[in-house]
Amino acid sequence: MADPTGRLAMPSPNLRIATYNVNGIRPRLGALLEWLAREKPDVVCLQELKAADEAFPASDIHDAGYGALWLGQKSWNGVAILARGTQPVERRRGLPGDEADLQSRYLEADIHGLVVACLYLPNGNPWPGPKFDYKLEWFERLIEHARTLRASRAPTILAGDYNVVPTDADIYDPRNWRKDALLQPESRAAYQRLLAQGWTDALRARHPDERIYTFWDYFRQHRERNAGLRIDHLLLSDELAPRLVDAGVDGWVRDRPSPSDHAPTWVAISTDAGGSATVQRPATARKTPKSVATVDAPIVKPRVAKKTPVTKRAAKSAAHAAKTPAAAAKRPAHKVARKTSPPKK
Repeated sequence: MADPTGRLAMPSPNLRIATYNVNGIRPRLGALLEWLAREKPDVVCLQELKAADEAFPASDIHDAGYGALWLGQKSWNGVAILARGTQPVERRRGLPGDEADLQSRYLEADIHGLVVACLYLPNGNPWPGPKFDYKLEWFERLIEHARTLRASRAPTILAGDYNVVPTDADIYDPRNWRKDALLQPESRAAYQRLLAQGWTDALRARHPDERIYTFWDYFRQHRERNAGLRIDHLLLSDELAPRLVDAGVDGWVRDRPSPSDHAPTWVAISTDAGGSATVQRPATARKTPKSVATVDAPIVKPRVAKKTPVTKRAAKSAAHAAKTPAAAAKRPAHKVARKTSPPKK
């Protein structure tokens, strides 16, 4: 929750960015809010909202201390970006390359000096067929847009449900999934071509040899048997990858009552990069109508007092003052910057 006292929380040394396919934001809202309160991610990319824009729970997200952007769609798809203590600045809605594509699968924002892209890549089943063809077409558009993002040299993260199992090491047992769109050679090849641009698969970089999953089917006790798949990925640009501190999966969320079949997957990014990703926490929250597809979580930023350089004349005065204590008491050697209070918003 936003601090009702209006005090600023101390900046975190790391920026925690997560992706979470909620599989319906309205039925999973309780689990989402519980996770936000417990883990306190700084940036969250949500997929499969399965809700129109006006049905997005803006007030609940806002009361939890998060600003939000969302691109909804009734019953299907839908993506959102949340930012703790600040409002994401929208860059793009929808993936370029096909104006006729109206599916809500891509959203892009500037947050804490980073470019954050939230994506929900098509599932592609049944394979083969038109849905798989659409998956590959969408993937090609993503690869082309990712190339543009890389060319900008801005620190960027591509986070979301890619609906791709990169290798057989990313699934509990590939034998029963060979005819699934998630494992097709074309899907895997597209993912590898994306990585070849210079993106780092953060979870695999931190856990190169571990059987680590982000999705467990609802059927046949897949979660209980840890029979999972790794299909939720966070890809870091060359500018961001050196700042990777850790990555993991909050599997406990998958064990809550009526869960999504995905678990939140996250990375921790060092903020020690010239202050470009310093996190500051919210003071108070302002109500925003649900019909507006943004919600603010305002933040109060303190002004930093500027130091006044000591000139030669000031140094000479200081030397004279040292010889005459009475004068020194009346006249300081140099001016002291006046302290200011945080501005009100």
